[in-house]
Amino acid sequence: MRLLFVADGRSPITLSWLRHWIKRGDEVHLISTFPCDPPPGLASFHVLPVAFGALGGGQATSTSRAPKQGLVGRFRGLLRPLRYYLGPVSLLAYRWRFRALVTALKPDLIHALRIPFEGMLASSAPREVPLVVSTWGNDLTLHAHGSFLMNWLTRRTLRRAQGLMADARRDIRLGQEWGFPADQPTLVIPGAGGIRLDEMRRAAAEAGPLPDLPVDAPLIVNPRGSRPGSVRNDTFFRAIPRVVQKNPQACFVCPLLAGDPEAEHWVSLLGIEASVRLWPRLSQPQLWRLFQRAQVFVSPSAHDGTPNSLLEAMACGCFPVAGDIESLREWITPGENGFLVNPADPQALAEAILTALGDAGLRGQAARQNARILAERADYQRCMGQAEGFYEMWYVRRET
Repeated sequence: MRLLFVADGRSPITLSWLRHWIKRGDEVHLISTFPCDPPPGLASFHVLPVAFGALGGGQATSTSRAPKQGLVGRFRGLLRPLRYYLGPVSLLAYRWRFRALVTALKPDLIHALRIPFEGMLASSAPREVPLVVSTWGNDLTLHAHGSFLMNWLTRRTLRRAQGLMADARRDIRLGQEWGFPADQPTLVIPGAGGIRLDEMRRAAAEAGPLPDLPVDAPLIVNPRGSRPGSVRNDTFFRAIPRVVQKNPQACFVCPLLAGDPEAEHWVSLLGIEASVRLWPRLSQPQLWRLFQRAQVFVSPSAHDGTPNSLLEAMACGCFPVAGDIESLREWITPGENGFLVNPADPQALAEAILTALGDAGLRGQAARQNARILAERADYQRCMGQAEGFYEMWYVRRET
């Protein structure tokens, strides 16, 4: 097949998708909405930086994250909320270039790996080219409500799409409420295509030791970074003194938050410097090694789909404590294989962390149950086999 992906070319999730189809022998093209180096093996690579993607920096997979500084950093901070208003307008500048690329490439299928702003751009493709859209975390619960234009373009994208993929059954239901035709095919698989368990274990073993961790301290990991409107890091930091009061050895590790002003503010305000490690971005093997070393994974999400980091932590035997939202109830049964708490309640979060740290039997039971769940619902080869059937359905339709 000749496949055209519209995605953030820096993203590990995008790279996971590209890798599968390139390895399978398909002709794979990428239009990236952020500047980056061309991933290996592509038939062609193009950058259309819609919604000010050119200000998004370089590779998202780099292993360091410098603090935002100077005028550029301040401008990026202001740009985040403005993207809901100016981002949709920016699509007008790239619409015809996108259509020209589609006409030249003649793909059998276009797959946009999220709705804003990749799906919105891809919805301008000629009608005769099948379009599959994936939802991404907060596409329908948060971003679609960001402005009138975000609302309108989300509905336009879903009405145009002929296939819908999601990492939660919730988003299939919401997608249909937002305009996706109920008689068109859908597929629910993890956003990155699934979990490669053997590869994770091998890479984690080769990652080497992690720095700056107290010996034998119980570790709690929050790898979600700064996600305003989505992840309640204020709740997370306010829970820490309550945990440390009863478990003084507990250590909280936060990859992606080195140099983050909000995180540094909470750590200083609460006087929890000795219990918190604000780390830069880790490589994937380093993050997996951290999950293997940690007892508890924390994601106090108010809006989310199925975070890939949640599945990876579960695969590494880390006990999940997450926000009590519909998408995560599809994976976690509270008290059995994790806890779900009100993402605005630091006391509830602290109690869940303390319970998990204090009950090795519960953590072991959860690790075994999560291994079964992932084998059934998130194994990479099984899930990508389903994706192959989904893609080929459109290919057969076009050929006939």
